[in-house]
Amino acid sequence: MHLIVTEKNNAAKRIAQILSKGSAEQKKIDGVNIYEYDDSTIIGLSGHIVTVDFPDKYNNWSEVEPHELIEAEIISIPVQKKIISVLKKLAKKADKITIATDYDREGELIGVEVLRSIQSTVPVNRVRYSAITPSEITKAFSNPTEIDFNLASAGEARQKIDLVWGAALTRFISLSSRRLGKNFLSVGRVQSPLLALLANREKEIRAFKTTPYWEIHALCTISKKRRCQNSDEFTAKHEKGRFLEKGEAESIISRLGGEGIISGLRQEEKIEKPPIPFNTTEFLRASSAIGLSPANAMRIAEGLYIDGWISYPRTDNTVYPKSLDTKEVIRSLSKHDEFKEYADALLKKDVLKPTRGKKETTDHPPIYPVAAAKKSALGAYEWKIYELVVRRFFATFADPAIWKKTEVSVDIDGETFKAGGLQLLDEGWRWHYPYNVPKDTILPPLRNGEQLDIAKVDLVEKETKPPKRYGQGALIKKMEDLGLGTKSTRHEVLSKLYARGYVYGNPVIPTKTAMAVVDTLEKYAERITQPDMSRTLEEDMDEIAEGRISEEAVVQESKDMLNSVFEVLNERREHISDALRKGLREENIIGACPECGSDLTARRSKRGGRFIGCTGYPDCTFTLPLPKSGRLIVTQNGCEIHGLNKVKIISKGRRAWDLGCPYCNYIEWQKSKKEGEGS
Repeated sequence: MHLIVTEKNNAAKRIAQILSKGSAEQKKIDGVNIYEYDDSTIIGLSGHIVTVDFPDKYNNWSEVEPHELIEAEIISIPVQKKIISVLKKLAKKADKITIATDYDREGELIGVEVLRSIQSTVPVNRVRYSAITPSEITKAFSNPTEIDFNLASAGEARQKIDLVWGAALTRFISLSSRRLGKNFLSVGRVQSPLLALLANREKEIRAFKTTPYWEIHALCTISKKRRCQNSDEFTAKHEKGRFLEKGEAESIISRLGGEGIISGLRQEEKIEKPPIPFNTTEFLRASSAIGLSPANAMRIAEGLYIDGWISYPRTDNTVYPKSLDTKEVIRSLSKHDEFKEYADALLKKDVLKPTRGKKETTDHPPIYPVAAAKKSALGAYEWKIYELVVRRFFATFADPAIWKKTEVSVDIDGETFKAGGLQLLDEGWRWHYPYNVPKDTILPPLRNGEQLDIAKVDLVEKETKPPKRYGQGALIKKMEDLGLGTKSTRHEVLSKLYARGYVYGNPVIPTKTAMAVVDTLEKYAERITQPDMSRTLEEDMDEIAEGRISEEAVVQESKDMLNSVFEVLNERREHISDALRKGLREENIIGACPECGSDLTARRSKRGGRFIGCTGYPDCTFTLPLPKSGRLIVTQNGCEIHGLNKVKIISKGRRAWDLGCPYCNYIEWQKSKKEGEGS
């Protein structure tokens, strides 16, 4: 019997149907789905079947010092016992085993986990594919290769390193702050530098002092003799831009008359090149721009991949391989009405030459559509992602977009004013990919040396703006630039920050808890918050995959780094504890009590319930109710009526609940209750 192992059940089902040409039968062994045809059996896992952890003796936080975890034994623990049991039963009957998990570090490691679990002596091979389509799967199974143990070792090194770093540092910080149980404070190799990045941007925003400035705007109109049907007016700004002294701007305005002359006119065509193919980072950025979080976008993309609509969505590659018949892909998309017009336009081109990015790898191609889907066959969000992938694919083969750029200078009594225009002349690739298109700024037809009427001059007051917070898409790109995480893990790390109550919103805003943790770490153990160590280890894991360095050497290197960190932590433990506890006191302050002015904070009752109480108790007994469960997030947004901070409630596996102002919420609840009693 030929045993085939895939990473997920859906992939097993689809591959079985492809290889058997629709004749595979689904059966169950001990509640686990398997698919049989001819002399083959396919089983799908549920990701990793084992995980790494410490022996039970290290589980007692009060008896084991955090730094002892660095050199602690690491053991493998089964997490899918039922699947492992079925694998062993099937392996006993097998005369050949094929590992068909995803082709990346994690997929290769999962394959090795299977081999370690079944301890079989029969021949084993490996198939690798980038799309679950009949042609790709048939080709992959016709050309099996061997397990890449170096690639698996890179994945295993990451598991061990992240376990040790996360467990040791999390335990140290949580114990120091006395935040245990569900409210523990997590610290991680990638998570903490990312959190510091967000916290430091927030500090910049809070420290930013707005400065007023003024601009001079002149409304210019074409003379009455040459009025045209289109707009005959435009606004030009003084060439200095910002005036920090209002008096200087007012002095200039006082000297201006009612006429001007065009002293300079420059028009040119601006060529906008088509975008590069989608790798994971660019895909997640684009998905974020159309309203989907990186975590949701990746989840949907993985589903589309397994269902055979798009290629593997975890890739660094931005160059289509020569082996990919891109023209045939476009031709297949022309068979459905949704994209026929766009595909046909590309097929008429004499040469179909795609754009190329700087990153070229040999594992997976850039993300592209592998089959034509009808809109009716997909859910709303699935279609949104699928259409994004199709349109990006088309755009990489399309012509450049052409813009007309106009720059005009207007002389008004010796003062120069400038205006600019931008008009799309030829959509080119933007016809295929109509996302975030800049708006046209069309100037009327102008002539150099032409007289203009100055209809009015305005002094416009503005103020400088603080730096912008990072949106989720921009943050994924920043992580790539800093070497934090990998294409497969960045969106997961970001999701953990939300789940653990460190951040909220998009753009991403750090909570008071996050600020307290980062402030303390930066003051007493700054190295944890910097990306250098994490980036070095990521590069070393790539070296493991290439066979240039051993897994053991990199894991030991990470332990050496962590030991040096703990030398500082243990020396400054008392200071760290004081700083954390002081900073965390503010995390649950909702605002000022409307009755006595003392702080209102979230509290627990003797019965375990939760409420907002006044710190002036027992003199002040003002309270507000809170939901019994869920992590409380106190936002920076204040209620205009009561002055209290609005709150969110985060529960595992659920969308964040915007409770808003607790006082407003309570009043609304009382109102609804009375109306209900009255009816």
